[in-house]
Amino acid sequence: MLTPSLQKNDAKAKWLIGIFSVIVFGVVTILGRYNLAGKVNLQFDVHIFAKTNAIINATVAVLLLAGLYFAKQKNFELHKKLMLFAMILSVLFLVSYICHHLLAGETMYGETDGVAGLSDAEKAAAGGRTVYLLILLTHIPLAGLALPFILFAAYRALTGEYEKHKRLVRIVWPVWFYVAVTGVIVYLMISPYYH
Repeated sequence: MLTPSLQKNDAKAKWLIGIFSVIVFGVVTILGRYNLAGKVNLQFDVHIFAKTNAIINATVAVLLLAGLYFAKQKNFELHKKLMLFAMILSVLFLVSYICHHLLAGETMYGETDGVAGLSDAEKAAAGGRTVYLLILLTHIPLAGLALPFILFAAYRALTGEYEKHKRLVRIVWPVWFYVAVTGVIVYLMISPYYH
């Protein structure tokens, strides 16, 4: 096992993780209500942020699989590096996600004519809409709920509480992996409707 990187202080960790999680949730919720699309001309396709998000999510999914593999191989140093890199990428994802939603606004699955709302013809042509909505309705809440648990799992590992870390990641890892994979799927399904 690795030497702990942090000194254990559960009260402070709970406070910091709680505050950080609430701030992230608040920022995403509040900024999600603002739309600068059409108000700011950045001279580039703002959907590059969505593509970046998909690439980050795919990379995080691979890192999670590699991290799991190396943990099972007892290569804990590499496991730690991979998981910390996945967390850093997740922070970059958050910044890119906020930029995309601020600058591009919302995209409705199936909307092709540039007029808000779906016509009957668009609804008929948009195959897979139910699947898309089911994936999105699981992806979004799980992404929001997973954050504090991911941070607590990292905290337990960094303080050397490996049994608590293992118990937590048995639940958190599949959720984080699901969120990363479905993030890519959501992008692949919605990107044809970007304009």
